Amino acid sequence: MSDRMDINRVLLEMRNIKAQTQALPAQNNDRTILETGKNIAELSSQSSSFDKLLNQAVNNVNDLQKASGQMAQAYEQGQPGINITDVMIASQKASVSFQAMVQVRNKLVEAYRDVMNMPV
Repeated sequence: MSDRMDINRVLLEMRNIKAQTQALPAQNNDRTILETGKNIAELSSQSSSFDKLLNQAVNNVNDLQKASGQMAQAYEQGQPGINITDVMIASQKASVSFQAMVQVRNKLVEAYRDVMNMPV
């Protein structure tokens, strides 16, 4: 998960954009509007990569959960070559990855709430 998006970095970028928009004078010139448009386009491309990253992370957790369940079922059925230690390790990997995903979700919800509570 070295490609994991840092939530604090996203919040910092959002706060910077907010500060930039508040610093703009009431009467914007065309150049400022064009620069702001470029910043929005850059953020849009970053959000699509974040979307892909998040989707990939959820799919990886789902794959670990499925593999853990299949391994446990194979052990219960007595299939050769599967021992209890492998089953427990797979189960713990799936559990830890799910808990990490829940924590990331909680941070995203918290960041969303922070952004929504910012004065405009």
